[in-house]
Amino acid sequence: MMRHKRVRRKITGTSGRPRMAVFRSLNHIYVQVIDDSRGHTVAAASSLEPVIRENLNNGAPKSDVSAMRATEQGVKGVVFDRGGFKYHGRTKALADAAREGGLVF
Repeated sequence: MMRHKRVRRKITGTSGRPRMAVFRSLNHIYVQVIDDSRGHTVAAASSLEPVIRENLNNGAPKSDVSAMRATEQGVKGVVFDRGGFKYHGRTKALADAAREGGLVF
């Protein structure tokens, strides 16, 4: 919780560069692209969705659907909010997949 607060103190999303927030549970991973200035979620995806479930490889997403949905909404660059989680494993795999999907961090 303290790591999450420390990260959120420094990161805010704007309409030009929304915040890509990641939440990891024990079994699943959730991503939202959020415009904090309007308090609006631009795009969202989770590992519970059938489209993503088919592309999972040992818990790491091969392709990031949230990146695809964000680029459809006209978002090119984001600010990555790791949510207090360490940048490795599933969090890093998700960030790499988002970069491959066309988002610029």
